[in-house]
Amino acid sequence: MQSRRFLPVLLLLFIGSGCAALIYEVVWFQLLQLVIGSSSVSLAVLLGTFMGGLCLGSFAFSKRVSAARHPMRVYAALELGIGAIAIVVLLVMPLVSGVYTAWAGSGIWGLILRALAAAICLLPPTVLMGATLPALSRSVETTPEGVSWLGFFYAGNIMGAVLGSLLAGFYLLRLYDIQTATFAAMALNAAVALIAWAISYAIAVDPPKASTKAPEKAAGASAIYVAIGLSGMTAMAAEVIWTRYLSLLFGATTYTFSLILAAFLVGLGIGSGAGSAIGRSAKSPRTVFGWCQALLVIAIAWAAWMLSESMPYWPVDPSIARNPWFNFQLDFVRCLWAVLPAAILWGASFPLALASVAKPGNDPAELVGRLYGANTVGAIVGSLVGGLLMVVWLGSQHAQQALMLISVLSALLILKPTGEPSEAKSAGVRFAATAIGIGLVATILAVVAVREVPGLLVAYGRYSATRVGQADVFYVGEGINASVAVSRLADGTLNYHNAGKVQASSEPQDMRLQRMLGHMTTLIPQHAKSVLVIGCGAGVTAGAVSVDPTVEKVTIAEIEPLVPSTVSKYFSAHNFAVVQNPKTVVHIDDARHFILTTKEKFDAVTSDPLDPWVKGAAMLYTKEFFDLVKTKLNPGGVVTLFVQLYWSNEEAVKSELATFFEAFPNGLVFGNTYQGGGYDLVLVGQVEPTVIDLDQVEAKLHRPEFATLAQSLREIGVNSAIDLFSTYAGQAGEMTGWTKDAVITHDRNLKLQYLAGWGVNLNIGPQIYSGILAQRRMPYKIFTGSDESKAALFDAIQNFAK
Repeated sequence: MQSRRFLPVLLLLFIGSGCAALIYEVVWFQLLQLVIGSSSVSLAVLLGTFMGGLCLGSFAFSKRVSAARHPMRVYAALELGIGAIAIVVLLVMPLVSGVYTAWAGSGIWGLILRALAAAICLLPPTVLMGATLPALSRSVETTPEGVSWLGFFYAGNIMGAVLGSLLAGFYLLRLYDIQTATFAAMALNAAVALIAWAISYAIAVDPPKASTKAPEKAAGASAIYVAIGLSGMTAMAAEVIWTRYLSLLFGATTYTFSLILAAFLVGLGIGSGAGSAIGRSAKSPRTVFGWCQALLVIAIAWAAWMLSESMPYWPVDPSIARNPWFNFQLDFVRCLWAVLPAAILWGASFPLALASVAKPGNDPAELVGRLYGANTVGAIVGSLVGGLLMVVWLGSQHAQQALMLISVLSALLILKPTGEPSEAKSAGVRFAATAIGIGLVATILAVVAVREVPGLLVAYGRYSATRVGQADVFYVGEGINASVAVSRLADGTLNYHNAGKVQASSEPQDMRLQRMLGHMTTLIPQHAKSVLVIGCGAGVTAGAVSVDPTVEKVTIAEIEPLVPSTVSKYFSAHNFAVVQNPKTVVHIDDARHFILTTKEKFDAVTSDPLDPWVKGAAMLYTKEFFDLVKTKLNPGGVVTLFVQLYWSNEEAVKSELATFFEAFPNGLVFGNTYQGGGYDLVLVGQVEPTVIDLDQVEAKLHRPEFATLAQSLREIGVNSAIDLFSTYAGQAGEMTGWTKDAVITHDRNLKLQYLAGWGVNLNIGPQIYSGILAQRRMPYKIFTGSDESKAALFDAIQNFAK
């Protein structure tokens, strides 16, 4: 094929293809997480299916598509097919969701159904995506120059993925929604396909020549395929592990994940380009490939040292930034500083491996398909086993040391003499010396440079440097979904940490919020026999629910298995040992998935999930989720929701309130203050208009069986029903003026995670709360009881938080 002059254009096409593919990946993962959950199991199924499709497409292409077909037209057809299937995915998702919800359960059957749902949606488009590189590879020959262009195509695809990652995370999904992002990616597919089809008329196809002898094979090719698989495994496992570190250091927002992915892909792209250039002229690309794997030992050690022993203590205070963009810029540079060396080496490995196995006369599609398939299989293993299970079984320290060992094995596998006659007799001696040297360096670096994850980083994340010496972090645990910590301050205050911040504590303001949330959940409805608690946290809210004598069953939905056992050990004195309570049932599952699939109904639901800026948490704040919760309520049931004012902004709080009020038009707002200013809120919603009988609640608090509940309230300064409900801050009908410009969070946009992510480092809770109180009117129709009780309450409301 005479296509040399078009190779730069083909490179640009593959950049566009990679950009579209990454946008789709973000969109499809977001869609499917809403259906099958966002737990580690669900994410493993999604990632395995996505990468499995890529592997299948790349491996099967050369066997299913004749080399006689024009490669540019095949490539154009693949791109159009990907865009068309993207529309189908949007259309069939409700059907898939309905079927899955009707049949889903727990255990192995539930896992199979998750895999089937993912396969139905992801396999068709990802198989086509996996075939694009083999298809385009037939536009070049397997000469050193042609093989180097294949490497450049691979690099271009990765750089396009960088653009797609940033475009999806910072623009398309932040300002628009899933449909808009999908159409943007489809437009890219269509443009790429049209240009490829037009180019096909300018490029003549040479029909494949029949040959009586088998294509020449590179010596030791099997070792190359194994090594590139191991390279993919270490790359993906390291990315998962380092993402855990970096999400603690930068804050686990959707922006952070986009930046981390982009930084990693930048390194892969640079490395792929460099590897392609080196592979064209290197006398032995196989040797260079081997040394890339050997140098990964040093690069992994560098990243491990930076992420655990250096960067957490850099003198950085994110709260002083005047604009979030400044923090994003700094975070991106810090991420590059840590991961770029390893990412470059992993990126260079693929084109070098390709140059190592390519021989004249080989079918480039078959060559690329096999190598890409081997690399992808390794990546699947790395993401599912290395990046998830190894962290839980071994800890991130030993997991990284294991990756260094695997890189050593990969290097030695490639550098080992192939046995060709041209090799000198001394090759075995040189290899032995090399093996000893690499092994010795790896051992020293593994011991010296790779340390345990710092407790301070798990506890305080991006504020680690400002918290040195302020807390005793005496417990750190690395779970399958998150890392958690428990610390004690000098005054004896206990803190529970998750997502790199304090999520609950024994501080008065935190205990007040958690007890308010729990007790309002059971005291407002007439009968609260069965209560669902979303998010275990320190267990204080669930504990407050459990001490109500009318409650017969407490169901806790917690995504991280490590949390219940941790808080039962360290916070039992504050949470009434709720995890060990016979009436408590703990379900380890994503709360949305649990509610979607459970057949149970509840008298009350209280939700205290992770901060809304944490990636994935916004799925528990959408209009569709609140509507789903309503379907699980018994008549007269109550829903309560925690809304934070600290580390947030007005746009995010308005979105939370307005979205909740869309589902519960009679919703109420209660406030929790700290040092006279607004700290956080409790939202209360019922299908029916809420009416609270003050005298009835007060009578309960004086009954003997409610003694523990009454004592729990007294511990937070609440001595009566008047004290509890004096925190009233408004109702939905009064807030319409304040929330008129609010963005409603839907499943299709998850706007809250983008809004909240913009205000992570702010502390303007008092100003936001003042704006809410300015809308408040006296709740004459909400509270009933004696005239004396109502007069006392309205007076207390008027004076609260002054």
